[in-house]
Amino acid sequence: MLDFVDPLGVAGAEHEEEGAGLLAPMPGKVIALLAAPGAAVDKGTPLLVLEAMKMEHTISAPRAGTVKGFRFAAGDQVGEGAELVEFE
Repeated sequence: MLDFVDPLGVAGAEHEEEGAGLLAPMPGKVIALLAAPGAAVDKGTPLLVLEAMKMEHTISAPRAGTVKGFRFAAGDQVGEGAELVEFE
């Protein structure tokens, strides 16, 4: 049996099940927070923008839910795998 692994996936299945935050796909700088803490969002709603390697990466909601809060502010540097958003 083969398992499909999405190399571009930012949050593992265990994070989605627990309602934990979303992870940074690579080191970068948070340049914009696009949702307010406490906001109810739909799947695919842009939550924040991360600048890495001179490109902008929009981090979106993996499913419908509520933004509990952000772990970083605009202008903060983050490492790969850093939890960016508390989401439930």
